[in-house]
Amino acid sequence: MTQRALVLFSGGQDSAVCLAWALDRFERVETIGFDYGQRHRVELEVRLETIKALRAQFPKWAQRLGDDHVIDLSVLGQISETSLTRDVAIAYEKNGLPNTFVPGRNLLFFNFAAAVAYRRGLDVLVGGMCETDFSGYPDCRDNTLKATQLSLSLGLDTKMTIETPLMWLTKARTWAMAQSLGGDALTQLVIELTHTCYHGVRDALHAWGYGCGECPACALRKAGFEAWRSVGKAEA
Repeated sequence: MTQRALVLFSGGQDSAVCLAWALDRFERVETIGFDYGQRHRVELEVRLETIKALRAQFPKWAQRLGDDHVIDLSVLGQISETSLTRDVAIAYEKNGLPNTFVPGRNLLFFNFAAAVAYRRGLDVLVGGMCETDFSGYPDCRDNTLKATQLSLSLGLDTKMTIETPLMWLTKARTWAMAQSLGGDALTQLVIELTHTCYHGVRDALHAWGYGCGECPACALRKAGFEAWRSVGKAEA
């Protein structure tokens, strides 16, 4: 049976690369985003621009790219005292995690995504979670997502697969994946259209994309880009 995928697409670099990865592999691909009261709400706008650009620039993928879904999860923002959902400075908590960690966010995302996938006849959920270059979020870890996959499959009484193609990649290798999937066109699309900055800063385009350049998300993206360029596109 041909697998069909639903990509958790936030509008950021990682999820955009995952969307390209899925379009390169699956017959049918749909996308889902979540409005949870995030400070960087600009990602909800750029995700639509990114989808439009993918359709226009990659005709083969356009044939496979189906509907987009946006789910209102504002309740998550209401119960989350984090720097992603409140106007507070980014800092580290006593447990070592940055206060950008939104407890349960990815668990909720996958549960809602699975419900949509079940209804739409899709059996693969694709997410950009990574346990290599990341901020330590426990719901991005491979074991967490393996357990989530099992829970969803049991709860829906149907096989639901979670794919995380970036799980063991550095950010440099994520840039390399974009290049291998879509060449300079996809890499430039990621730079110019996607948004990863926690502060929602989009007033200046850097070599690696838009952002404040200082928050943890920007720091990872910038460092990965520079590492990728320094070793050469073919070696990253």
